[in-house]
Amino acid sequence: MKILVATDKPFAPVAIEQIREVAVKAGHTLVLLEKYKTPQELHVAAADADAMIVRSDIVDAAVIAAAQKLRIVVRAGAGYDNLDLSACTASNIVAMNTPGQNSNAVAELAFGMMVWSARGGYDGKTGSELLGKSLGLHAFGNVSKCMALIASGFGMKCYAFDPFVDKKVIAGAGVTPVDTLEELYSTCQYVSLHIPANDKTKNSIGEKLLSLMPQGAVLVNTARKEVINEAELVSVMEKRSDLKYLSDIAPDNAALFAERFQGRFFFTPKKMGAQTEEANINAGVAAAKQIVAFFATGDETFRVNKPK
Repeated sequence: MKILVATDKPFAPVAIEQIREVAVKAGHTLVLLEKYKTPQELHVAAADADAMIVRSDIVDAAVIAAAQKLRIVVRAGAGYDNLDLSACTASNIVAMNTPGQNSNAVAELAFGMMVWSARGGYDGKTGSELLGKSLGLHAFGNVSKCMALIASGFGMKCYAFDPFVDKKVIAGAGVTPVDTLEELYSTCQYVSLHIPANDKTKNSIGEKLLSLMPQGAVLVNTARKEVINEAELVSVMEKRSDLKYLSDIAPDNAALFAERFQGRFFFTPKKMGAQTEEANINAGVAAAKQIVAFFATGDETFRVNKPK
């Protein structure tokens, strides 16, 4: 089988070596398409691929149409909104992600931004500490579990809201479960977002919730920019000079933040939560192993689209 690794932002060479080792050992051929410039290049490369591994690369209906032999596509990472799941299902293609492989990297970035904010961007002035502060986790998946572990080391009080996770599981991780989002946002000085971007969550974080946050509150977003109602966030920050916003991806109105909210926000130059050598290797190798297992036994453990 031909496995195509199609990455506009390539894996590290050491990750490619390990991905290739997994593929070749199982009798498959690995082909690379890196730093491509146009969708057409991807279409051509995918034409005879039996499987694909991508990162943030867009796999839409056009890619699916071009990839006539494709049976499985794996997004090396947790989020998979770059995959057209409906198109995959319509063509009997299994779509997967690799949950948990970059969770610690994302959690460490979130805490890095939090420390930066607490110490005033290292401006030499008196800052504050995370010790004793409250951290709210909006959703309790793999990243939030890592967040909770790190928070315990900082001596933070940790709370979480997730209607899809049993409260016993949350409590078992040393985190206090809460019943509503309103309780989470009104209780916690730091709230960290770990929700996907879908029809229910897009633009869901806005004035209603942000207005509830305590004095000196900080919103941390390592999820997706689409979950933020950017206009309402700006409105709340204009009304409340104490509120800060830290994000792993710049909002569409980033220029406005630079104009009005100096010292109260931080945006990474590009989405980099998973950009560590370890996460790079983990996600890529996991994707290769999932493809090998799929062809060997039909394993669909991490499938994210519905069968046809």
